[in-house]
Amino acid sequence: MTRAASPETATKHFSMIRGFHLADFFTLGNAACGVAAVLMAMRYLGTRDVADLLVAAALAPAAFVFDVLDGRIARWRQTSSALGRELDSLADVISFGVAPAALAFACGMDGAWDAAILVYFVCCGVSRLARFNVTAESLSGGGDKVKYFEGTPIPTSVVLTAVLAWAAWQGRIGERLPGGASSLLGGELHPLVLIFALSGTLMISKTLRIPKL
Repeated sequence: MTRAASPETATKHFSMIRGFHLADFFTLGNAACGVAAVLMAMRYLGTRDVADLLVAAALAPAAFVFDVLDGRIARWRQTSSALGRELDSLADVISFGVAPAALAFACGMDGAWDAAILVYFVCCGVSRLARFNVTAESLSGGGDKVKYFEGTPIPTSVVLTAVLAWAAWQGRIGERLPGGASSLLGGELHPLVLIFALSGTLMISKTLRIPKL
């Protein structure tokens, strides 16, 4: 038998919802797009309908729009908070880290070396966001705005998604991926996956500084 939630628990849940600002709901829209993209990539593996891949890829720019809007709304309403920053990072990991990796795997980058590089890419994204959150206060120079990014922002992975969308549209997926496939130490490697290795490396670079507009 399921026990009813205590009044104290219900109050805590209600307080958490009240703690959300308008910008946070746009952040959740970002996360929803990312999750939907992963599900569509998984669906393609069952249906083999390229339309599923194209929908998954189209959700990346939608997530990017939500990501831009949540920041603008937070600044407009002056409702920036630690909760919002953490929520934004979690959403970005899904939409711009896990989702592109899942899409690449579904497109045919499913060899052993491909998988290792895709895992590396996601881990770089997680590390980059964690470092940004920890250093955000010091980077802002005591102000409210971070002056620059260390490494490329994780939303730049929408470029990778665009490449995969183009490949899917042209029918260049699976065995027809641009660059073909190579065997390395008993594992398969698709050279196209190296763009994910490059993207991940640029994200964790500490020497690359990009002004934040």
